Amino acid sequence: MGLGLAVSGGPDSLALLLLAHAALPGRVEAATVDHGLRATSAGEAEAVALLCAALGVPHAMLKVEVAPGNLQSQARAARYAALGSWLATRGLAALASAHHADDQAETLLARLNRASGVAGLAGVRARGQVPGTQFPLLRPLLGWRRSALAEVVAAAGVTAAQDPSNSDERFDRVRLRKALAGADWLDIAALAGSAAHLADADAALDWAARREWAEAVSREGLGVTYRPRAPRAIALRVLARIVHELDGEEVRGSALARLFDALRAGQTASIGNLVARATHEGWSFTRAPKRRAAPTPAL
Repeated sequence: MGLGLAVSGGPDSLALLLLAHAALPGRVEAATVDHGLRATSAGEAEAVALLCAALGVPHAMLKVEVAPGNLQSQARAARYAALGSWLATRGLAALASAHHADDQAETLLARLNRASGVAGLAGVRARGQVPGTQFPLLRPLLGWRRSALAEVVAAAGVTAAQDPSNSDERFDRVRLRKALAGADWLDIAALAGSAAHLADADAALDWAARREWAEAVSREGLGVTYRPRAPRAIALRVLARIVHELDGEEVRGSALARLFDALRAGQTASIGNLVARATHEGWSFTRAPKRRAAPTPAL
């Protein structure tokens, strides 16, 4: 089975295309997603198609529509949905994207600025999953600097597209990127390495949380009882799993922290549609009773 490449036409993704084609000749295919958000996007996709034809790499242009609202978030969701369908149609084994060391460093600093926990600070992983699918999502360029990838493209005599949003200072990442460019005392590769270490720590916490679940969580009727023994960081992950399994919700870390603090203080608390109580047997979680609708007054 072949490897699918997400190629936008920018310098990073074109470097991914050139490197993957050289490393896996005849085993890669590329797709370009046209979100229709810029007048030049169709032409950029066509330029990628021409380069792929010259290399002998099968290429698909995927047009998507982006719903109004948070454009970056909606575009990301539409992009991965289209790429997932393309992988399935083509019978490809996985998708590779062009995230690199500079991206990783920017993600780490941005999340530090938002007081993210270990999972957030770990940044993007070398291997993940295409959202909404079972396909692996690979990021083989996390050890590469942006400048080195640009050199690969220049050496091949290829002209990359330039997305104007990458210089639009309305976006936090653009402002952060410009600040980093002027901070020559920062070691980008070291920052990316720190994110990798945090990813290892995140995996260790997940392992410990699974063990805590197996040894300290039990089903009690329609609810769950948790007899916490682990440190706070692990207990928070167990709480997140309890809420997800009983209520089907993903909750923010700040909400879980408040829940943890309330239960540790012996208080009853609610989160989502659940009620949590501290009892002598542990912390119990049940779904809150549904409120009855007020009767309609007689006319």
